[in-house]
Amino acid sequence: MLPEPHRLHQRADFSRTVRRGRRAGKRDLVVHAHVDCPDPVDTGVRVRFGGPRFGLIVSKAVGPAVVRHRVARRLRHICAELTADISAEVDIVIRALPGAAGADSAELRRQLNSGLRKLDIPRTGPAADPGASS
Repeated sequence: MLPEPHRLHQRADFSRTVRRGRRAGKRDLVVHAHVDCPDPVDTGVRVRFGGPRFGLIVSKAVGPAVVRHRVARRLRHICAELTADISAEVDIVIRALPGAAGADSAELRRQLNSGLRKLDIPRTGPAADPGASS
């Protein structure tokens, strides 16, 4: 389970990550990442604690509710494993594509790690990818 401080909840956070962040597309996932650095023009007060935050988008195109929830559970579990390795100021939104319904956890983990490497996300822990076998 992904702990509460590591979740994106607000629409504004999702929108900022998707619109202002960088994107890496994979076969079954699209990974959006935004490094939250202080903006001198932004007067809104935001307090960050707890580490990187993850948001999931799993639409009806992925499949019926049972399949969507299975994909979301797998992605949440993978994200929980990554929280110690990713810098605290990073927001990540993962959009599952229809092919994610047929992918197993190892394949989703490999694609997510590949997307994060492509985006050059700041890492705090070991940058090694334990899920990649290729």
